[in-house]
Amino acid sequence: MILLEPNSFVLEETLLARFVSEKPEIVDITLVDFDNVVYKVQTSAEQRTLLNLSVEIKYYNEVLAYGAEDILKREYGAYLVPTVNPQYQITLQFNLEQLPADKAALAKHVSMLKRNVLSSSFLRAFEFWESQQEGAGPLMATHYRDSEAIYVQAQHDRVTVIFSTLFKEEVDRVLGKVFLQEFVDARRQASIQNAPQVFYSSREPPLEIRHLPDLRQDESVGYVSFVLFPRHFADQESREKTISQIQLFRDYLHYHIKCAKAYMHSRMRMRVKEFLKVINRAKPDRVTAASDKRTAAGRYLRPHLRQPTSSQQAEGDW
Repeated sequence: MILLEPNSFVLEETLLARFVSEKPEIVDITLVDFDNVVYKVQTSAEQRTLLNLSVEIKYYNEVLAYGAEDILKREYGAYLVPTVNPQYQITLQFNLEQLPADKAALAKHVSMLKRNVLSSSFLRAFEFWESQQEGAGPLMATHYRDSEAIYVQAQHDRVTVIFSTLFKEEVDRVLGKVFLQEFVDARRQASIQNAPQVFYSSREPPLEIRHLPDLRQDESVGYVSFVLFPRHFADQESREKTISQIQLFRDYLHYHIKCAKAYMHSRMRMRVKEFLKVINRAKPDRVTAASDKRTAAGRYLRPHLRQPTSSQQAEGDW
């Protein structure tokens, strides 16, 4: 199965094309990423060397409480400017004449902006674990999609991540259960015992979030819980890898559901095509003589196949 990249590839390619261009141009490009994140790449006619990147993140106010602003200042502090358009929450500005030597690395780093903003709740949970406090930390919820959310809660020996995902179609619900059950069963293999524990429930929410109001509890929603242990986030490298991979779980799941549906549809079309070939081969070939005529309705008129009447047989005219 394919693994999705944590950065926005289309944003990286768009920025890199502007960074390496010898002649600054007027651009006004709108891009869309997973989870309804919108990027707007824009320059003005008066200042073509100043490239503005505005980002719309609907859950930005939620992640602000978990330290998202500090992450932005740490990662993109040199390029942050006040936002003018109220539609967008983040604005970065680049002077095309004063870019660093490695422009490809800069474009790659900027394309990770959505990932870095969404990592705020995970980093806050890891900090709680490092503090070695007793009990459970605060439950941090990020409603990153309509009717779907990520819940993160730290304890002294683990970090629990819960995804609520919505299946709008019956086929998606059936395939989703198959995929999610495979996540649960796969960990029983000896080769992947170090993977996080996975729990899945189709209607009833886990105990960690059962007290929250307005939780959906019907057949269209599923809850997936990942239990992260210290080996998954103890060092910086493991921490960054864990955040990048677990954030894309929902996109990974629905991507493979769509791929499975497309594969089954292609197989069904192929099977129907084979059945039509068999039916066409079973049709008898119609052999028509040159003298055969058609009626106005399009039927063949064959006088030599007509049966003689009794009067014709008596007179011997047939």
